[in-house]
Amino acid sequence: MTTGEVQSSGQKSTAVLWRNRAIMALATLVVLVIAYFILSSFIPRWWAQRLANVVHGSFSSGIWWGLVYGFLFTLLPLLLLVFAVRVWKRKGGKFIAGAAVIVALACSLPNLMTLTIVLGGNNAAHAGQRILDVDAPAFRGACLVGAIIAAVVFALVLALMGKRGLTRHKAAKAAARPPEPTMPPMTGDR
Repeated sequence: MTTGEVQSSGQKSTAVLWRNRAIMALATLVVLVIAYFILSSFIPRWWAQRLANVVHGSFSSGIWWGLVYGFLFTLLPLLLLVFAVRVWKRKGGKFIAGAAVIVALACSLPNLMTLTIVLGGNNAAHAGQRILDVDAPAFRGACLVGAIIAAVVFALVLALMGKRGLTRHKAAKAAARPPEPTMPPMTGDR
């Protein structure tokens, strides 16, 4: 084999590799678009019916469950994301961080499904809105309030973590600094 043959086969394998990647990316995109259209016509109705089964048409129950869902399924994913960032550089941290991100995404699904009902413009979203209006009153507003409270609590947790880190940094810096030489007391005798 000559050098030209090796280079041309290397170029072919790179071209084939990129072609295969492009085909896989296109196939994945097509599957995701099809899944989106199927799920966008199913999820809002289904989720609204699940919420209606929990709330049973009661205002107080709608407020309670809305606050719980909004708070819990906002704060938990945010804390998991912070955890993922903090363990990223540790040994085995990339795997743990990836798992934490996946769990955070799974934990945020109830709020995301409620958001598809609130912000959706298709027939399924409108059907979900009607179901929530009748069978889960006050759930959407309480869910929003719960999410806002969770965001405030999360901001406070981040502020406390930042203050703690700053205090640790100052203490480590002070410990690393060499002690200042002390001068013997001056007595006036030379």
